[in-house]
Amino acid sequence: MKAIVYTQHGLPIDDPQALIDTELPMPLAGPHDLLVEVRAVSVNPVDTKIRQGSAVKEPRVLGWDASGIVRAVGAKVTLFAPGDEVFYAGSIVRPGSNSQFQTVDERIVGKKPANLGFAEAAALPLTSITAWELLFDRLRVPEGGGEGKSLLIIGASGGVGSILTQLARRLTRLIVIGSASRDATREWVTKLGAHHTVDHTRPMQPQLEALGFANVDIVISLTHTDRHYQDIIDALAPQGQLALIDDPATLDAVPLKRKSISLHWELMFTRSMFETADMVRQHELLNRVAAMIEDGTLITTLGEHFGTINAANLRRAHALIESNRAIGKIVLENF
Repeated sequence: MKAIVYTQHGLPIDDPQALIDTELPMPLAGPHDLLVEVRAVSVNPVDTKIRQGSAVKEPRVLGWDASGIVRAVGAKVTLFAPGDEVFYAGSIVRPGSNSQFQTVDERIVGKKPANLGFAEAAALPLTSITAWELLFDRLRVPEGGGEGKSLLIIGASGGVGSILTQLARRLTRLIVIGSASRDATREWVTKLGAHHTVDHTRPMQPQLEALGFANVDIVISLTHTDRHYQDIIDALAPQGQLALIDDPATLDAVPLKRKSISLHWELMFTRSMFETADMVRQHELLNRVAAMIEDGTLITTLGEHFGTINAANLRRAHALIESNRAIGKIVLENF
């Protein structure tokens, strides 16, 4: 089968060897696995981070977002059947989705939204799971709750921010403030439902005060947390909450003590990596997202379509992710 791999970590993305086209054997489905014919993928910052920083002894397939068609199922599969159209993010400890076929545990797979094409659906899984777990599992904001409280999303125009803004606006009563630094990103974040925007390239606390917020109750930092850390602490109210998903080199929690700020980490791969008892929660969550897409509550976060799934187009996608200028999700479709 066709696949795109990297064989040497750390190469700059403009090096043709950073990602290469190859042929790999067809994977075999385990007891709980689906064998999926991959029809579309999207690209996430995790793809670029692993390509840059994780050494390999054999070719590694990246990609943690896909939609496709189930072609075979393992002996213990009960949730899906051959022919089902699905979408999922996969597991970080297994081969990724940048290949014609992939095996994935059924417990982290959802039914593809019936009203979306494969490309539009592939934009959603990883970011939807991350955003949902941040808001409802880590921060424990109740659905329909948050009346009178404010949420600042730093990096609101990216993949996670694009779905998080919608979830917070549609399923809670939080006042949603999205950070965005360009006209195009401010327009995008506002379209997705943010009540207000601020520019994260300038001190945010004075901008929040100008909007009428002495402090905010929750900050979700999706990018460059270390760069914004003091600004975040200044902006948060006493007994506020800080959640993050990125990878600062260090994070000193001591400055949070004075305000009794609680700290929350989110990694959407935790359930699949450790095969937790509630792993099937991600299947249920994706089905819920699909239902909300179908009834118009949520919209796809597809930003740009980069064409066919091949090494050259994936290198272009990685380059845009690394530039920190992507709006929404970058997708590729068909081999």
